[in-house]
Amino acid sequence: MTKKQIKVMDTSFRDGFQSIYGAKVLVDDFIPALKAAVDAGIRHFETAGGARFQAPIFFCNENAFETMDKIREAVGPDVTLQSLARGVNVVGLNSQPRDVIDLHAKMFAKHGVNVIRNFDALNDVNNLIDSANSIKKYGLKHEVTITMMELPYGCEGAHDVAFYERVLRNILDSGLPFDSLAFKDASGTSNPRKVYATVKMARELLGQDAHIRFHSHETAGTGLAAYLAALEGGADGIDLAMKPVSGGTGQPDIISMWHALKGTEYDLGIDIKKVMETEEIFKECMKDYPISPISLAVNPILIQAPLPGGATATTVNQLKDMGMLDKFPKLIANMKEVVERGGYATSVTPVSQFYAQQSFLNAITEHPWEKANPGYAKMLLGYFGKTPCEPDPELVKWAEEKLTEDARSKAKKGIEDKIKSEHPDYSEEQLTAEVNKELEQIKVEPTTEKVVDINEKDPEKGVEAAKKRLEAAGLPVTDENLFIAAACKDGNVDKGIDFLLGKGVVSVDKSANKAKAETSSTANSDGCTVTVNGKKYAVKFNGDKAVVNGKEYSVDVKDGIEEVASNAGSGEGTEVKAPMPGAVLRVLKSVGDTVEENEEIVVIEAMKMETPIKAPVAGTINSISVAQGDKVQTGQVMATIG
Repeated sequence: MTKKQIKVMDTSFRDGFQSIYGAKVLVDDFIPALKAAVDAGIRHFETAGGARFQAPIFFCNENAFETMDKIREAVGPDVTLQSLARGVNVVGLNSQPRDVIDLHAKMFAKHGVNVIRNFDALNDVNNLIDSANSIKKYGLKHEVTITMMELPYGCEGAHDVAFYERVLRNILDSGLPFDSLAFKDASGTSNPRKVYATVKMARELLGQDAHIRFHSHETAGTGLAAYLAALEGGADGIDLAMKPVSGGTGQPDIISMWHALKGTEYDLGIDIKKVMETEEIFKECMKDYPISPISLAVNPILIQAPLPGGATATTVNQLKDMGMLDKFPKLIANMKEVVERGGYATSVTPVSQFYAQQSFLNAITEHPWEKANPGYAKMLLGYFGKTPCEPDPELVKWAEEKLTEDARSKAKKGIEDKIKSEHPDYSEEQLTAEVNKELEQIKVEPTTEKVVDINEKDPEKGVEAAKKRLEAAGLPVTDENLFIAAACKDGNVDKGIDFLLGKGVVSVDKSANKAKAETSSTANSDGCTVTVNGKKYAVKFNGDKAVVNGKEYSVDVKDGIEEVASNAGSGEGTEVKAPMPGAVLRVLKSVGDTVEENEEIVVIEAMKMETPIKAPVAGTINSISVAQGDKVQTGQVMATIG
């Protein structure tokens, strides 16, 4: 019998890297494996977008556009290269105005991409229209995407076949252009029978000529079954990966899928022997990159708490680094309430981060919902689009209060300075009254306005804002630099500009085969390995110098124990304590600096959330007892103010 040829996209070099290594992979390390895959007959790869735009810049000190050019050169002109876009968010966590969305398509077309898979975590079609038009404008193929997951047990209201049909009909009614349709289950939790019925529904609605693809993960252990169900439902293509980045939190392996299809009416059209040889080359390329067992594990509990492949391993590893791995079961248990009350947006970037981070906050605080993840709160208020179901009204009110409180806190000093300059004769009482009056005007309220229209009015977003920042930094104003500046600004940290200024760093873990060598070397040297709060430091002594992880410091080592003052002065005064565990991201003040009440002193990061630590009182910094990169625990004193 004539078998149906299934179109395979190899996701190893994007989603595989993101799921297994947190996307932190140097381009030259995997090019040999990519070439081998092409030689094996694979003609369609996902290699860009998702986290594989920011990660090269943030962690690899590599220009993402240059990596895309290297990949295109390696595969030749005839291979299809696909990227992943997050609708109005393009390739970041922050949403963008129309000019940045348009520039994204223009630049990806210029740097070798043929197809862009385009999704929205809320399945809000309004978040896909502008990107769809731009993708087609620059001659790319547009794969419009519906995001899927399984709801935690006991939930209902979305993510059934009827819901996905409504989304698809909304796509068709909107008139947005597309060349193919994908169903994307980033958490790998969808029930296989639901997958079958959903794909079958789409086939009946779109007709036989439409190209339909399915994407899932093995995270919950049902990936292969879901793929088989999708093929039976009428899917034309599926996403697969190769070892060492297949299985577990990644996609099912090409070889495993080939085996599962033996004796069926489907054929992957691959040379299995050459694919096996390619996997060996790939494993050799990646031999220095350590893989957490968590990344390759199947965890059925995630059916109750849908987390995407990369987010699962990242969440667990972050908890481990903070010494809070025992909180993982509680975080998972909290997910149901967070998903249900939040309106059932799909657990995929950026919503997956919102879910995990809010669940984390609920798990570590004495009273759940005491703290708010800003992204989750904004989603409840409509700033990321319309959620599949209406969020809990009580939680909407909670989000208003938390975001308003935060907005007023951030605006307080600026308002105070403005009034002081305009009314230098005001008494303290008058000043306080005027400040409070203006602060009362600041409110964060629910919105039904389109996300892209909100962004159009934001002076800090868009191409013109990026241009001004490039010019201020003395950097060339090219399309590539404009997009990097726009897409890589993270809050108050201009990571794109820093990278272009040459301030980037390489923070890629390639320690898999160095542990034995380091242990042997350390055992026979004048150094040692010191572990502080779970972080390892290689220390070697040379007279009055110490080399710590390659950086030299002056030291004075004395026998015995003596009272040691804070590293930066007297520790007397009002203590500034960490409200939660995390890592010190930035230290903004130094000993001797004067600070106002509520002025930021330190920024800590936990679960990809930045939390500013503010001065509880006005005064002078007496001591700073933490440094960038340090791990802190709840209640730990980080500074004192006198």
